[in-house]
Amino acid sequence: MCVRRYLVGFTFCTCYLASYLTNKYVLSVLKFTYPTLFQGWQTLIGGLLLHVSWKLGWTEINSSSRSDVLMWLPASVLFVGIIYAGSRALSRLVIPVFLTLHNVAEVIICGHQKCFQKEKISPAKICSALFLLAAAGCLPFNDPQFDPDGYFWAVIHVFCVGDLLSVLDFPFLYFYRFHGSCCASGFLGFFLMFSTVKLKSLMAPGQCAAWIFFAKVLTAGLSVLLFDAILTSAAMGCLLLGGLGELLLVFSERRGS
Repeated sequence: MCVRRYLVGFTFCTCYLASYLTNKYVLSVLKFTYPTLFQGWQTLIGGLLLHVSWKLGWTEINSSSRSDVLMWLPASVLFVGIIYAGSRALSRLVIPVFLTLHNVAEVIICGHQKCFQKEKISPAKICSALFLLAAAGCLPFNDPQFDPDGYFWAVIHVFCVGDLLSVLDFPFLYFYRFHGSCCASGFLGFFLMFSTVKLKSLMAPGQCAAWIFFAKVLTAGLSVLLFDAILTSAAMGCLLLGGLGELLLVFSERRGS
């Protein structure tokens, strides 16, 4: 069982790393700035793979009534908006900055648990949320590659439709590396989702949080070597503060709080 957990953990980290690097390559290096189409392609491949895995018995899909589908519709729309906004942000921001801003979601979850669900939040988790919020708040003022649009799409999770016709002017539209990268992104996105589900089903919340933290650190570190990134000492301080905040989150989860 222990070997299986490590295997699932390393599979998750590999999919996490490869997925982010591939998406960054398509959105930033190839400059394919049409996230609506990119997201649609990922969804199509993911849906086909999910159907195949269901037919093979690898996953279970329960047939839902219309009321169940309608109940999940708002969350589905929100999920689509998050993917769209995330793609726009990732095309303009370096991965360590994007992940630091993305971690603000943990602050929102913590605030919701405290204010609406009236859950008891440990001091370590509160400090974690404060560090994550401070890191994200300080980054715009210390990022030497500050991009207003990138930060806008990182914090505003809305879904909007781009100009689909202008995609015909994309210079790499008929290049094999573009097609291959898009296919790889779809496959990696599905396997990342699949491995995330397995990770959360096999491990305790603290262990799961530790693997996610390790995957983020690995991805952020390698992305700096593979893509152009200018990080000043002040920006690095913000990133390290965010890392410390997430490390405290892992600590609080492992203590079962």
